[in-house]
Amino acid sequence: MDLTDILRAVKDGKMDLKAAERQALGLGFVSCSGIAKLDPHRKIRTGIIEAILADCKEPEDVVELARVMVAQSKRALITRVSEKHLEVLRAAFGGDKLDWNRRACTVVIHDGTPAPKTGGIVGIISAGTADIPVAEEARVIASEMGCKTIAVYDVGVAGIHRLIPELQRLKAMKPGAIVVAAGREGALPTIVSGLVDVPVIGLPVSTGYGAGGGGKAALLSMLQSCSPIAVVNIDAGFVAGAYAARIANMIATAEKLDIGEKRELEEEQQREEENKN
Repeated sequence: MDLTDILRAVKDGKMDLKAAERQALGLGFVSCSGIAKLDPHRKIRTGIIEAILADCKEPEDVVELARVMVAQSKRALITRVSEKHLEVLRAAFGGDKLDWNRRACTVVIHDGTPAPKTGGIVGIISAGTADIPVAEEARVIASEMGCKTIAVYDVGVAGIHRLIPELQRLKAMKPGAIVVAAGREGALPTIVSGLVDVPVIGLPVSTGYGAGGGGKAALLSMLQSCSPIAVVNIDAGFVAGAYAARIANMIATAEKLDIGEKRELEEEQQREEENKN
């Protein structure tokens, strides 16, 4: 079904406007550089932003993809950015429209338009300092999806006393979801999940060595967690951040609807009281 068919179906009364909107958004993509089909409507359609993975792409292609994405969506998120990619991106866009996160190896190109604010809140925890780069990738993604992020780093199980005061601070901010990045034995997400009342996403990190190194032990440990958590792939910071942000944004939307319904109810009750008088 193309756009003409959708419009005709609406005209003939065979499709309502909401269904037509969903169908039309599914048509939207932009072919670029002969190698990619960018999906600027992904955020509207699924709640998760489109991102440009720089890894395995030529720097010039990444620049062109970023130009198209900014033209379509005001902002372009690029992940797994190498030094060569960064050099070419800086030459193409300058410094004032380029936000570089050294730890996460991410770049955001924009036209000055800030990331939207949804009201969602996401907590990001890392077990060790070696886990921070992957945790930072998750944080950047959640931020670009409109969430406020709260980072708590270096609170792993080797010194679990460090976690408790930081977790109390994090809980006071009322996050909708928490990402916990951990390498080696990957025990921290299970502990956090047993102490909080919000969804926890376990993010295994490829730190650690020897038997079970490279994140394998961390992944298996999280999958065996006795306290329910969601688990993403090794070093999948993008996936963890996007999943957490999606949960947090849904909660924020629901809370706004509740506030709106409560206000409408109060106004209706006030009108009834006025009519009685």
